[in-house]
Amino acid sequence: MRAAVTSTRPQEGGPAKGAPVHLRAMSPEQLGELVQSAGFEPYRGRQLFQWLHRRGARTLEEMRNVPGPLREWLAANTALGGVAGADVTHHSSDGSMKFLFELDDGKKVESVLMPDTARDYWTFCLSSQVGCAVDCKFCVTGLNGFFRHLRTDEIVDQVLYARRYLHERQPKANFRNLVYMGMGEPLLNTVPVVESIRLLTSGEGVDLSPRRITVSTSGIVPGMIEFSRAQTGACLAVSLNAPTQEQREAIMPITRKYPLADVLDVVRRHPFAKNKRVTFEYVLLKDVTDREEDARALVPLLRGIPCKVNLIPFNPDAELPYGRPDEATINRFAAILAEANYTVSVRWSKALDVGGACGQLAGQKGQRASRRSSPSKASLPNS
Repeated sequence: MRAAVTSTRPQEGGPAKGAPVHLRAMSPEQLGELVQSAGFEPYRGRQLFQWLHRRGARTLEEMRNVPGPLREWLAANTALGGVAGADVTHHSSDGSMKFLFELDDGKKVESVLMPDTARDYWTFCLSSQVGCAVDCKFCVTGLNGFFRHLRTDEIVDQVLYARRYLHERQPKANFRNLVYMGMGEPLLNTVPVVESIRLLTSGEGVDLSPRRITVSTSGIVPGMIEFSRAQTGACLAVSLNAPTQEQREAIMPITRKYPLADVLDVVRRHPFAKNKRVTFEYVLLKDVTDREEDARALVPLLRGIPCKVNLIPFNPDAELPYGRPDEATINRFAAILAEANYTVSVRWSKALDVGGACGQLAGQKGQRASRRSSPSKASLPNS
């Protein structure tokens, strides 16, 4: 009888020692080594990867060209990993779909699939943590506190599930863009995020282009450096949201640990996606960060950085104290940056009517952690 295989490789957000191997977290080469260690032909690993990633198989029984004895061994000794279930009942009037994913411990995360009808492709916004420890004051996710990091397989499977769901309904749909902008701070969970990008860009599987993948951060300096060194080819977006240290601290407390000047220094000194500009995301809060003087303060702040600025009008929520600026204010803010020769765009909200727009993902009503369960400043990585 072949022995069970367990994982002993430590990983940020990953399985503890002795936990079962999660197949959706493994590359074709790793799967080949796994099945060979159990006495099967190593090429079966590539078959498994293609079934899980390219075809989005949800069960071992779907893998018709994988021999029965191997499927039996896998069922007894490994776990597929990923999400345990999903609720996709939230369909927005703009065509967006909000997914509520349940994990194997009962926790829930949300992700959103959004269409660009003008250019005929879809963008998927996925989560990297259950809750969020950063506690930005304009984000619903932060209100619920932090529970845990997502494992690599849990991150990847959000994509696999949503892609299959879409293609079963629209077989020719172009599932093209991926943005790590859902629940959580991706660069507090850097290793699984990087591993998920490598899996999702594999030519044996989903085969996404790295240049179509964007990872958003609130400015976690050690994570930004680690992400740069990983050289995944994915793009970086920095959630800036204010032009001064004082303003940013008031709405993003993480700025006290990672000052604005340090965040911008990392952007200037470290290469990210080759030949790609860094994106600065800027949430416009009425009468807080949307004034003309705020726009003018951004001009010298970003000088010398190849970048584009993505303005995001705030998406109101009853639990948050901020308002959304009017369209004239938004356009005036954008015009000031454009006149200074910055590339600027406005991200008009999608899925607003189902609570799936930027900053609105809550995971589940009633899923709220005690503040004591959120990492303290001391537990955040040091710069």
